[in-house]
Amino acid sequence: MIVQLIKLIRIPQWIKNLFILVPLVFSLNLFQRDYFFLALLGFITFCFTTSIVYIINDIIDAEADRAHPTKKNRPIASGKISPMQGILFAILLLVIVIILCLRLKPAFIMLLGLYFLINLLYSLKLKHVVLLDIFSIAAGFLIRVLAGAVLISVAVSSWLILTTMFISLFLAVMKRHSELVLVSDDSTSTTRKVLAYYSINFTDQIATVAAAGVIICYALYTLAERTISVFKTESLIYTTPFVVFGIFRYMFLVYMNKQGENTTQILLTDIPMISTVVLYVLTTLMIIYFHF
Repeated sequence: MIVQLIKLIRIPQWIKNLFILVPLVFSLNLFQRDYFFLALLGFITFCFTTSIVYIINDIIDAEADRAHPTKKNRPIASGKISPMQGILFAILLLVIVIILCLRLKPAFIMLLGLYFLINLLYSLKLKHVVLLDIFSIAAGFLIRVLAGAVLISVAVSSWLILTTMFISLFLAVMKRHSELVLVSDDSTSTTRKVLAYYSINFTDQIATVAAAGVIICYALYTLAERTISVFKTESLIYTTPFVVFGIFRYMFLVYMNKQGENTTQILLTDIPMISTVVLYVLTTLMIIYFHF
């Protein structure tokens, strides 16, 4: 039972909540103890909230998941956890979230509530509406960044917000592309209804635009007058190759290796991708905190 409950909350997916820490890093407060622990508390609160969303989604999609080649193994779809047990566990997590929120700012709590509402609507309706499905996913990442900013009372660069929007749209549409390929390769596979409104060519075009948006917006962020003024260096531009390589590597894995349905799995298992992320983080920290 414990093992199935752990699977139910999808701990590997918590990696997405690291977007909450983006404002902490780029506000030069990463090594400030009070800021760090406040951001960490916000991260943990978001992790439990996202797990509640996953449980609700698994209950709603249980029947459809049973027809999916991999999702059929999820705890509720496989019958190892009953819907009622899932609901009770979600309520327990909700109580924990409420307790944690007592120590967090009202603005953060409002954004947390907005995230939950959008994802609830996504599970019930929006994931069946073409384009709104991927924009709903993108909204979740944007809310994480904004929540991280209000949590420690710092402003976020507009270019950084745009970069977040484009990278989340990119990941969402690449996931749709992978699902379309899965359907085309296995005609017996049943996945999302919204895929009927997409085509591989259409998702490819959106992915190209989103990928270009990520690279351009991030490059402009590194060159922005405000960025140079805050960090007192123009060297952040040298982190752009890592971003470009990361985008291209992800596209390679999706288009050539037919991966991409599980973003987290790619980020946690592909050695070149892991190396790129680690090198990007280290280089960024060295530039903005130690002025290399």
